Amino acid sequence: MKAWIQRVREASVSIDGETVAKIGQGCLVLLGVTHADTEAAADKIAERIPVMRIFEDDKGLINRSLEDVGGSIIVVSQFTLYADTAHGRRPGFSNAARPEVAEPLYERVAARLREKLGAERVGTGRFGAYMQVSLVNDGPFSLELLA
Repeated sequence: MKAWIQRVREASVSIDGETVAKIGQGCLVLLGVTHADTEAAADKIAERIPVMRIFEDDKGLINRSLEDVGGSIIVVSQFTLYADTAHGRRPGFSNAARPEVAEPLYERVAARLREKLGAERVGTGRFGAYMQVSLVNDGPFSLELLA
């Protein structure tokens, strides 16, 4: 499982012109699931995201977590994180888990984050939907987290 975490000043997700999630300061997380991923991997990544020290403290040092700053999070399913670009000009996506495997794990990550942070601080996209994702990247600061 891969999480591409982007520290944001604000972010939103829209589907067919309707905003389905919107946050201020926090993280936009693009989540990729592969074939070997398990519920344990989903739990591990959901446990780590809120405590990653990716926000600045009063001295400008990267010492504060999402929990520390009271930030929010949006989680968006992103199968393209497992794209194979080693050959040719068209990426392959056979490393990404099929929807029947990926969707329950994506939903599990979101549920665990809601348990930890509170439902009002966790938004999601819609699995399998064509989405428009907007963000103001803070820094920019982005990193990959593997579980």
